Amino acid sequence: MDLFFSDLLYLILFSISLPIVMLIIYSRKSSNPNLPPGTLGWPVIGETLEFALACQRGNPAKFVKDRMNKYSPQVFKTSLLEANMAVICGASGNKFLFSNEDKLVVSWWQRSMKKILCFPSVFDETLVRDNFKPPTFLPRFLKPESLQHYIAVMDSMAGEHIKIYWSPRGEVKVFPMAKKYGFALAFRVFMSIADPRYVEMIYHPFQILTQGFLSVPIDIPGTAFNRALKASKFIHGELLEIIRKRKMELEQKGESAPRDLLSHMLSALHENGDVKSEMEISTQVICLLFATHHTTSSVITFILKYLAEFPDVYSKVLKEQMDIAKCKGPEGFLKWDDIQKMKYTWNVANETMRLTPPVQGTFREAITDFTYAGFTIPKGWKMHWNVNTTHRDPKYFPNPDKFDPSRFEGKGPQPFTFVPFGGGPRMCPGREYARAQVLAFIHNVVTRFKWEKVDPSEKVAYNPSPIPSKGFPIHLRALENEFI
Repeated sequence: MDLFFSDLLYLILFSISLPIVMLIIYSRKSSNPNLPPGTLGWPVIGETLEFALACQRGNPAKFVKDRMNKYSPQVFKTSLLEANMAVICGASGNKFLFSNEDKLVVSWWQRSMKKILCFPSVFDETLVRDNFKPPTFLPRFLKPESLQHYIAVMDSMAGEHIKIYWSPRGEVKVFPMAKKYGFALAFRVFMSIADPRYVEMIYHPFQILTQGFLSVPIDIPGTAFNRALKASKFIHGELLEIIRKRKMELEQKGESAPRDLLSHMLSALHENGDVKSEMEISTQVICLLFATHHTTSSVITFILKYLAEFPDVYSKVLKEQMDIAKCKGPEGFLKWDDIQKMKYTWNVANETMRLTPPVQGTFREAITDFTYAGFTIPKGWKMHWNVNTTHRDPKYFPNPDKFDPSRFEGKGPQPFTFVPFGGGPRMCPGREYARAQVLAFIHNVVTRFKWEKVDPSEKVAYNPSPIPSKGFPIHLRALENEFI
């Protein structure tokens, strides 16, 4: 987050120097009485600085809650990421947005975000059409009947990772270790690449890319945005080599070539029947890597945090995981049925995502004028839904600040109140992949160790996922009755 503030100085200086006429135009645009209540903040930067400060202080919910209390619990206007925006709140707001995808709204990514993720020629296309939709075959590839073949891979890779990086040490930093594991797993599952040296070579520039994703979009040497663009160019170059090599394998070996996500991408067509270009596939791969990177590692990290804080919860998770470990045996690997048995552990994961969501929300763009809660949302305005409008609302979750996995027993929360994966047509297609990855990793940690936090007062910032300031270091103690 410090990168954000160093770059933000450039933007503040620029905004101060804007002609006074911009202020006049800005005030006219915000004078429509039918718009939702709220404020657009400063010219150009809007309320982005206030939002960034709330994230840096570890409380992004405060930005949303303060405005819901001041303006409206249903919808308020603001300006974030250089865009006029309406924040739709509550379960009814979530339902409205999720139900009107491609009818009233479409997905929106800020121009600078697209520029970092996209291959340059694909970036030009995304400016005129929504090219950030998940590939149509992705849900098929990540559905249980396809995903179950990778459970043993997830289990074995988690065990090997822990054997190399955790077991020899008395102390580890969970967050960077979980990121390293998740990145290697994505390369293995998505592209059948298992060479740790090659994965490590891509991993470092990928960290630079993610650090610059929400930086101020000023492309001059020394800024986080400039470094992210350079890292993106390098990664796309490597991905193109991987794609071309796989195309040759598919032509020469046919069905004997790897049948992973990359092979599915190369055989998939556009809706009009056209073949996808190598640059489009490279962009889709980098988007998938980005989507799975911080999110699952964040969930893993904070599950371990809460298990360290609540011994009774840890004991229940330990019993569940040990029972599964005994059934599979010391030489066996997890199966899809074992993942389904981890019901209490998944309840713990859900409660973790409720209190410390890996994603704060996403953005939409109005494709027509429409009315919501009595207010006009003009065509072209951006929309934002945010998990914090429901996840800590006592109306939906009594005693909302209490860590209580039992909330997810039985029927669980009311519809549209627990939304860590979004909803509607844009619900995260990788949610089952994320569930399996998280549970396989937790299984391998819990059945080997008990742990305690090194720094009980460690702070957490959001950028945009929750990030422990010190990487969440823990002291490890091997279980005396370790089974695996």
